[in-house]
Amino acid sequence: MEAGAPRRVDAISQRLDRLPATRSMWKLVVMLSLGFFFELYDLLFTGYVAPGLFRSGILTETTPGLFGSSGVASFIAALFSGLFLGTIGCGFLADRFGRRAIFTWSLLWYSAANVVMATQSEAFGLNLWRFISGLGLGVEMVTIGAYLSELAPKSIRGRAFACCQAFGFSAVPVVAYLSYLLVPRAPWGIDGWRWVVAVGASGALVVWWIRRRLPESPRWLAQQGRDDEAERIVAALEDRCTKESGVPLPAPGAAGPLPDRGRFADIWVAPYQRRTIMMTIFNVFQTVGFYGWANWVPSLLVEQGINVTTSLLYTSIIAIAAPVGPLIGLWIADRFERKWVLVAVASASVACGLLFSRSSQTWAIVVLGFGLTLSNNMLSYTYHAYQAELFPTGIRARAVGFVYSWSRFSAIFTAFIVAFVLRRFGVGGVFVFISLAMAIAMLAIATMGPRTRNLALEQIAQ
Repeated sequence: MEAGAPRRVDAISQRLDRLPATRSMWKLVVMLSLGFFFELYDLLFTGYVAPGLFRSGILTETTPGLFGSSGVASFIAALFSGLFLGTIGCGFLADRFGRRAIFTWSLLWYSAANVVMATQSEAFGLNLWRFISGLGLGVEMVTIGAYLSELAPKSIRGRAFACCQAFGFSAVPVVAYLSYLLVPRAPWGIDGWRWVVAVGASGALVVWWIRRRLPESPRWLAQQGRDDEAERIVAALEDRCTKESGVPLPAPGAAGPLPDRGRFADIWVAPYQRRTIMMTIFNVFQTVGFYGWANWVPSLLVEQGINVTTSLLYTSIIAIAAPVGPLIGLWIADRFERKWVLVAVASASVACGLLFSRSSQTWAIVVLGFGLTLSNNMLSYTYHAYQAELFPTGIRARAVGFVYSWSRFSAIFTAFIVAFVLRRFGVGGVFVFISLAMAIAMLAIATMGPRTRNLALEQIAQ
């Protein structure tokens, strides 16, 4: 890269960060968010289709042996094995080939894999194609954080992530309700769980068409020395924002030199080493709480004596809370420091989970399940914004891919451990396990996290 490239990156960043929150800026955020709807649909349908996999005889409810391959834990583990390899091994692709290209092709990858998975009738084929789907999802979920953080001005970065996650988590009540309608049945002689999977795969193709209108990240283009392309995109945004706001844009801040960082080894150089360690610890343990609940809630309800159809009805009601958390974020995301929001909502998740495990009345199950889902999804949009802010443009995707991959790695084993704890200690034991993990995640952020609110990405990088 040429010696002047770091200064050009900073100049582009200064111009992007002074853009107002106009219709054009929010349109970009919404286009990214529409894709995230299907990513979350795909990621979170696991728990909702699990009862259908039991009914069809493909998987069993319990897992024979700790790492048995015929239980639902193997299905969950196959997904997260793919996610782990996709995030840790392929995160560099977005730094090498661009946010937009990788974002688009990974979407097509996991959509095609899900279509094939929906045709499987044996545990091996089901798990294999779930693994392949996870590879594409892993790459996609790394790329979206880098892409969104680089397009959104600093004044709305938190709200942009909240908007993206609100769209994404609106998939949860959709997949929950579709599962309630379809999983206990077999429309036209085809198992209901197959319809649930196919709906997500087909909708993703529509979003692929929409995404063709998204620009490449100007920060990434400038980092690559493609200054003319970066200039055209930023100039077009400036022109549209000026027309829509009706006032001249403020002068950009002074562009200062930034270090040219672009190697994986740079995540272990100060100040990034501390951030890498912090987010690795956080991701390992927050996953226990988030997916220990999201992937197992129908099964946990069945374990408490509620039949399959009723458990899917309860979970479809609880799932309404999923997009509410990020919608709250549209109001608070840029008002409070993100590290302390993470600590607060993780604490709420622990409290709701422990109370849920001791509840048997319908109103308590629904209210506490709603609260647990709400706090977990507020945790999700906050930490996705936070970890994407902590690293510079040259290594953002690969750094986020590395730290995020440990959440996928953790989830592989969480599935089996939850199955084991549920069998030996019941629902109460599962939530004690989850609570201890969340406490470790909170401690990592509280003691090691830097502040990021309303700071330019380049300021945070320094």
